[in-house]
Parts: sequence; C-alpha cells; structure tokens
Amino acid sequence: MSVTTIMSAAKAQKPAISRIDPTDWFVGMKNPRLQLMVYGPGIASTTDVTTDYPGVSIDSVVRLDSPNYLFVYLNIGQAQPGTMTLTFRTEKNKALKASYQLKQRKMKGEEHRGFDISDVLYLLMPDRFAQGMDHSKPISGMNAYREDRSQPSLRHGGDMEGIRQHLDYFNELGVTALWFTPVLENNSPDSENGFSTYHGYATTDYYRVDPRFGTNDDYCRLISDAHAKGLKVVMDMIFNHCGFEHPWVSDMPSKDWLNTPDWLSEPKDNGHDPMTGFGESAKESKYLQTSYKLTPVVDPYASKIDLRETTEGWFVPSMPDLNQHNPHLMRYLIQNSEWWIETACIDGIRMDTYPYAFREEMAQWMKELDEEYPNFNTVGETWVTEPAYTAAWQKDSRLSDQNSYLKTVMDFSFFDKLSQAKNEETDGWWQGLNRLYNSFVYDYLYPTPSSVLAFIENHDTDRFLGTGRDSLMLKQALALLLTTNRIPQLYYGTEIMMNGTKEVTDGNVRKDFPGGFPGDKHNAFTREGRTKAEQQMFGWLSRLLHWRQGNKAITKGTMKQFIPFGGVYVIARQFEDHALDQPSHFVRFTVLTILNGTSKTATMPVSRYAEVIGSTTRAKDVLTGRYYDLTKDLQLKPRQSLILELN
Repeated sequence: MSVTTIMSAAKAQKPAISRIDPTDWFVGMKNPRLQLMVYGPGIASTTDVTTDYPGVSIDSVVRLDSPNYLFVYLNIGQAQPGTMTLTFRTEKNKALKASYQLKQRKMKGEEHRGFDISDVLYLLMPDRFAQGMDHSKPISGMNAYREDRSQPSLRHGGDMEGIRQHLDYFNELGVTALWFTPVLENNSPDSENGFSTYHGYATTDYYRVDPRFGTNDDYCRLISDAHAKGLKVVMDMIFNHCGFEHPWVSDMPSKDWLNTPDWLSEPKDNGHDPMTGFGESAKESKYLQTSYKLTPVVDPYASKIDLRETTEGWFVPSMPDLNQHNPHLMRYLIQNSEWWIETACIDGIRMDTYPYAFREEMAQWMKELDEEYPNFNTVGETWVTEPAYTAAWQKDSRLSDQNSYLKTVMDFSFFDKLSQAKNEETDGWWQGLNRLYNSFVYDYLYPTPSSVLAFIENHDTDRFLGTGRDSLMLKQALALLLTTNRIPQLYYGTEIMMNGTKEVTDGNVRKDFPGGFPGDKHNAFTREGRTKAEQQMFGWLSRLLHWRQGNKAITKGTMKQFIPFGGVYVIARQFEDHALDQPSHFVRFTVLTILNGTSKTATMPVSRYAEVIGSTTRAKDVLTGRYYDLTKDLQLKPRQSLILELN
C-alpha cells in the first residue's frame, strides 16, 4: 500500500497515539539503532516526525499497510539518559507530542551472566505453583476467565507473589535457577470446552506481565529477591506465534505480518472455537495447520510443501503464526528480548518452538543477543529425539551451513531414551540403560556438550512416574541427570514424586503444588507437611543438589562412560585441580555414577573400571555417607543408584 493510500484511509480519523513499543529504552547499547512502533488511530497519516533531543537523530519513518501503525527508526548512539519529546506533524500542520524515556543501563552487556552447567534449572508454571496472600480476581479489563482449581484446564490462580514467598524453598532444595513458563499477558477468553491459556503460550502483549500473575514491577521485584538469594531466573519467550487476541491479529501492521493471514478474512461457521479447533467451513478455508514435523527444516531433500507446513502453519488456530521474514516484526522481537534483559535483569531465555520459526531470522536474533550480551545464555526447544538433529541447532555446529548462534539446545534424546529405559531391563545389547549409553556416544556431534540441557520430564510430557510412585527408578534418573555432562533441568514437584499423565488432558501433568494455595491441607513446602515418602525423596534429592553445587568434577570435569556390563551402567567424571597444600601439584577428583539397570541384584567387577579407580581403595557414597571397599567387587541391590567420590 502506498503512502498516499494509507493517508487517504486515515483522513477520516483524527491521528492519535495510543502506545509506543518499546515503552522506554536504554542508552549505551552496542547497537545504537532503535525502532519505535507507534500505534494509534490514523497515526500513519502524520507527515513528519522530529525531535530536538541531543544525540538523537531520526533515520527513517516507515508506513506499512495499516493506517494505525508508524515505525520510527532512531539513532541514539550519542544520547544521554533523559526524556525526549517526539513531535508528529499532521496534514493540517498540527503537532502531536509524545514523551519517551531513555534510561541508564543497570549494568554493561557483558556483565549479564546466564545459566550454565554449574546450574540446575527448576521449571514451574506460575498458575499452578503458589498464590500470594493478596491475590485478586477477577482482573478488570481482561477477557472473560475464571479460576477453578477443580478444572485441570482452567486457571488456578497462582501468581508472582506466591513464588516470591517461597524463594527459601528453592534454596532448601538446592536448585540454582528458576524457569517460569511464560509470564506475559495471555488475554484469551476461556473456551466453551473449558480451556484457558493458563500455560502462557499465547502472548497478547509482549511488554506486559499478565495482570493475573502481577505487574511488571512485581516480576522485577521477584527477580531481584531471587538474585539476593543466589537464584537465577530464566524467561520463557515465544517468537513463533502470538495469541489470537493480540492487537496484531485484528489490525495487522502489514499484510505479511502473519503467515497465511488470509484465513482471518474467511467466514467461519458457528462451530469454530479458536481455543481448541475449528469447524468444517474453517477446515475448507485457507487455514494452514503446522505438521508439527521439524525434520524438513534440516532435511536436504525436503519438499517445499513440507517445509512450508512446518514453518508457516499455525501451531493451533488460537495461536497465529508470526512471519519473522518481515524485518520490522523481527526488529520488534529482538528489541523485546533486549528490553526484558535490561529491565528485569533476567539471567536467560528459553525460546519455545524454536525450529518452527524461520531459521535465518532466529539466527539473526541470537547473533545480536550474543554480541550485546556475550555471557548470557539462551536455550531453544528443539523437540526431535535424534542427537544429530539437536546438534545441528547448536552454535558453531559443523552439521549446518547456517550458524544458529544458539548456545544451548534441549536434549530430547536423553528424555526419550530414559523414558523407554525405565520400563526395561538393561541387557547386553540395546535395552534399558544401554539406550542412554548409545545416546551419549553421539556427543561428538555437539560443538559444546556441556551446554546441552537435559531433563527427565517437563510441562509438555507425562510425568516420569506416570501414575506410579517408583522412587528407585526416579532416583536412577535423577542421579544420571545431575552427574552427566549436561545442564540439568528439573520440573516442579519431582522432588515430592508428583505424578500424572497427559492421557486425558495436559492439566494432569500440571497439577497444583501442594501447599501453594489457600485452603490446602497438604503443605509440601515444609518438612512437617510432607508425607514420609515425600520427605525421603526431597531429602535424597536435596543432598544431591547441594553436593553438586560447585563440584568441579561435575561442572568442569571430563566424562567417561562404560558400556553397561552385567546390567550395570557406570559413568566417571574427573577433574584435576591444584592441591591446596602444594599448588604446584595436581589432585585428581573422580566421581562414579553407578546404576543397576535391572530388577535383580547385580555385581560390579571393580577391576573392569581400573582406569578411573586407579589405586583408590575406598569411596564415599555422597547420598548416604557410607564408604565402599574398592578392593572388592560391589554388590548392588535391584535398581540401586550409587554416586561415589574417589579422592
């Protein structure tokens, strides 16, 4: 659409400014360019934009298809903190003025330090974890919703204050970083089928915390208090899609702002429910559903239709697919990440549905973040269970001709193999813990294996325990997760053996943490409130987590694994460090993770592991304090887990 056409379309409206994104910005960034998305009725009809703020120049003004958006590109490289005035001239030479704040950064870009293998991430859903004392409902101005804890697919009322009040719990447990599922506004109404966006993955405002969780200030306060207790915070973001109620959907800045946007103008029958699916007439329209198959993105033989369905199809009808090829949209998203890093001092980003978005543009996003924040970290969700696929997405991969600049990827192979192994006996070939061995052998594909994030369950999977309470197998999984060459991620409630499956609804693997809500009779936040079985698991895991903190053999050491032998899987982590009393001498620290992958007693022949045991004659189990004689073969109980220190 031409400028003349846009102005003609806006003549009937008196230009006004409703909002500007970002809401404010920061001086001293390495990239001096700033995009302002100015939104308001008829704003594109303004003829000129000026400012006399020292050190600021206007590079360009861009009008797209909608008369209600204006993109102003500034250079603020020489600016100092302060409030500048932007003047927008109308056709009648009247002036619209807007104040815009430029802030001083809290720290330099390189001072923002992200999570790494020394951390243990704890994933929780704010809606399901805990509720603060002053929780209010309903929130005025939000689309219709209800909080009903009896319904697994509706909101339950957890919030930021509830999390903040339990920060000491995370310290007691021993985790070092908190990853919340998305906290930004999800203003979708409850559906007729009883579903809501309590999960947070349908963003309707990228600069506002969902008011049902709290305010932006509440979020920043939570992060500040977490930092004071030595806890990092990872923010969940979604660039692949937004929520159906985002203003971009009803008023697209440009015709190509969304992928396959023609569906929005198609008539829908009364059977359409944007939260859960679509009616027959919608199926026959131009709606394009993603195939959920991620392989075409890296497949050298991929067809155009397969690739298009993956990257341009909508995740679900209620989540329109964003077109990252649009440079103005991509600049908006890049700046949004930087704004939250600067404003809230988050310590990392988890990017949802990473391969669904366009690969080249996501690499641009990561490259710019890496240049501005070289010590920051981002993990991308790459849900394919083949190590070669995951490795191709990691920064500096030799497997791809497109550098992703993505430092951390998610190890779905580890999750998948462990999910199978827990129901099998470890044999002499492929079953049981052999699956884990055969997954780790492909670590040579990763540029940096220690920057791969591993997990045994998350908010999108069945709980590791399913509907059972097998603490022995859970301990094996956690012992492996927390001692291998990976960044480990836990899921809330694992420490008290929370279980559930997705067979009926995802909400059954996203249950409320007991004790987090008013009226809960069961309070798992305290030792006294936990059942005997819960306390045994909590205590076991807490000892392991606290031992792991600062353990150089685990966080910096080499890894050597042994093919499961006689049903026993052994992994050695080793690190050489200066002796405290003789700095010129080195001491080797060795940790052995020993797992009996069978439901029978097993023998570990010590001589087979001489290359890592050396002359050491005894070792301490870090979980029980018991010492084991290494001059004799070890006898292991069914599914027993040992983590032995040799030094």
